[in-house]
Amino acid sequence: MIISINHLQKKFGSVVAANIDSYVIGHGDMVGLVGNNGAGKTTLFRLLLDLLKADAGNVTFSTQDGSLIDADVTSTEDWKRHTGAFIDESFLIDYLTPGEYFSFLGRMYGMSKDAVNERLEHFRPFFNGEILGEKKLIRDYSMGNKQKIGIVSAMLHQPELLILDEPFNFLDPTSQSIIKHLLAAYNRETGATVIISSHNLDHTVEVCPRIALLEHGVILRDLANIDGSAKTELDSYFEAPTEATETLETPIAPEAPVEPEIPETPEAPENLENP
Repeated sequence: MIISINHLQKKFGSVVAANIDSYVIGHGDMVGLVGNNGAGKTTLFRLLLDLLKADAGNVTFSTQDGSLIDADVTSTEDWKRHTGAFIDESFLIDYLTPGEYFSFLGRMYGMSKDAVNERLEHFRPFFNGEILGEKKLIRDYSMGNKQKIGIVSAMLHQPELLILDEPFNFLDPTSQSIIKHLLAAYNRETGATVIISSHNLDHTVEVCPRIALLEHGVILRDLANIDGSAKTELDSYFEAPTEATETLETPIAPEAPVEPEIPETPEAPENLENP
C-alpha cells in the first residue's frame, strides 16, 4: 500500500502534534518511526487510521490491486479491510477470551474457522503456550500477553498495511526477538507495507530498512538504513541533548565556609583602683 501524507497538521491547544508537508511511504516499505516522548508518533498513527480529525491536510491510500487510488482516509472506509493496526490495549475486546476474539476478527474479515486456526499456528512460538486454548478473559492477562494478542490480531488477516505502536513494549527478550523475525518475514514474504514506532533504537534499526525521525510533529530526517547504517546518526541526534544536560547538571563544588572572626578580649586596665 502507498501512503501519501499531504500538508498534514494537528494541534492540541498551542502544542503542535503533527506538521508534515509531504511524505510518501511506498508499497512494501518497512518504516521505523522514532522520536522522543511527545514527538507525535502516536498522533500520526491515529491520523493515518482516521482516529483523529486533522486540522489541515490529508492522508491518502493506494492499494496494490488498484481498488483504491489516492483514497482519502476520511472519505471512505474501504481501506480498513486492507489494514491491520494495534496502538494500545483499547483496541482489544477485553471481555472475550483470546480464542473468541480471534474468531470474531476472522469472521469480520471473511476468514473460515480453519483459516483462523491455521494462521494462529504460525504464532504459537510467540504465544509461548500462554494464550492459545486458554479460557481466561483478555482483561485478566498480563500487559505482555495483551501486547501479543494485539499484535497478532493486527496481523491475523494478513493486511496490506500493518501499523504497530511500540510493539516491543512489555515483551520479554525472547518475545522481542521472535516478533522482530516475524515482522521482517511478514514484510518480505507478503510485500506488505509495515510501519512501527519504538523508543528502542536497537530493535528499530535492526528490523526497519527505512527510518523516519519525528520531533515536534515534524519529520526531520528520512534515513535509508542499510545494514544498520542509521544507528550512528540516530545515536548522535539523541545523545546531544543528554550531553548538554549532563554539562548543565554538573554540581558546582561549594566554597569553603568562611569562619567568622572572633573579636579579641580587651586586656584589663592596669593599676585599677579599688572603689
